[in-house]
Amino acid sequence: MPCVNPGKKGLLRYQNEDYYCYALKTRVVTAMDSLSDIVGKYASPYLKEGDVLFISEKMVACTQGRAIPIASIEPGFAAAALSRFVTRSKAGIGLSMPETMQCAVDECGLHRILIAAAVGALGKLLRRKGWFYRVAGYRAAGIDGPCACTIPPYNRCVVLSPLYPDETAGDVAKTLKGVLVLIVDVNDLGANILGSSAPVDRERIVSLLRQNPLGQSRESTPMGILRLC
Repeated sequence: MPCVNPGKKGLLRYQNEDYYCYALKTRVVTAMDSLSDIVGKYASPYLKEGDVLFISEKMVACTQGRAIPIASIEPGFAAAALSRFVTRSKAGIGLSMPETMQCAVDECGLHRILIAAAVGALGKLLRRKGWFYRVAGYRAAGIDGPCACTIPPYNRCVVLSPLYPDETAGDVAKTLKGVLVLIVDVNDLGANILGSSAPVDRERIVSLLRQNPLGQSRESTPMGILRLC
């Protein structure tokens, strides 16, 4: 059932247009689930032609089996050392713990992470944010660490960025009619579109999702709908 999470707005304005913004509650999704089946059960009954269905990259990654129990990750020396220089934000742990940094090294390669760290250090000196992730790429930026406020069992997992986000969005869109499907990485610090089933006005969508309508805790709303009023 479409809902509006506490503290979020159900009616948004971008330039001269008004949009409804709904979140969609689901059960806990795992690697045993098909993303298309989850969309079919929890989103399809409420979608209309012209809607935008936005899906949390974390749920997509979980259906791809990319949630890794923290206990199974063995950080190397480089990951342990690099993680000490990462500042934790209110949006999550990020790469500030050895286990998540090790996942970034595994995903992107140590060479790239070292270059990103050097560029990031330069950015800090110049008081510029985000330089590390611009070099490391979305697969490092999208890594989510364990958090007590996350729904079990993911409160004890590192969740990696989803693979093939454009292709995944396209596959989901094939099961729907006249609906744009987006894979998004949204938190309390901002929004990013990782995958799209068709060309999209990214500035418009990012502006509309900046409020983080899916929430940051245990809302269990990994999908949402944008609808032009």
